[in-house]
Amino acid sequence: MKILLHVCCGPCTVYPLDFLRQQGHEVSGWFHNPNIHPYREFRRRIEALEEFARQKNFNVEIDSTYGLRAFLRQVVFHEDSRCGLCYDLRLTPTAKRAAIQGFDAFSSTLLYSKYQNHSLLKNKGEVLAQQHGIGFYYHDFREGWQQGIDASVAMNLYRQPYCGCIYSEQERYDKKMPRNVTPDEASQ
Repeated sequence: MKILLHVCCGPCTVYPLDFLRQQGHEVSGWFHNPNIHPYREFRRRIEALEEFARQKNFNVEIDSTYGLRAFLRQVVFHEDSRCGLCYDLRLTPTAKRAAIQGFDAFSSTLLYSKYQNHSLLKNKGEVLAQQHGIGFYYHDFREGWQQGIDASVAMNLYRQPYCGCIYSEQERYDKKMPRNVTPDEASQ
């Protein structure tokens, strides 16, 4: 299959790309992440992804539009449901792009992270696939969590300390604030 892979960053792309290529799929990437803040973090992730793409001969298109306003317009006053809104912000344009550009399916490196709401991601991907007449390639990439970490460290890629949004940054560094635990994390 020809798959458009939404990529959140270089390190999280390591395992999914290797897995998909081993399965014989033709994979292209698209970086579209209006959730990542502050701007310096956004730029660091793009630079790490560009380095990864060079090392792995990975064709990736990068949307370098800094999406602070679009992200905040979606999540302010909806902080408790921000992850689902954020997934919509990233996966809806990915599904549209995949359909328009003639891909067989789309997927996301968000399915690699242990810190994302995996069941919500899967559900949103399936709904978007149906809406846009394109396949959604689902795989639980979390199985390669440590393998991806080890490979990204060996590649000397910048590894971010939080998911990207300003809320997760606060949860990461403000020890007084409880971390937003996903249903997937609570069951593990």
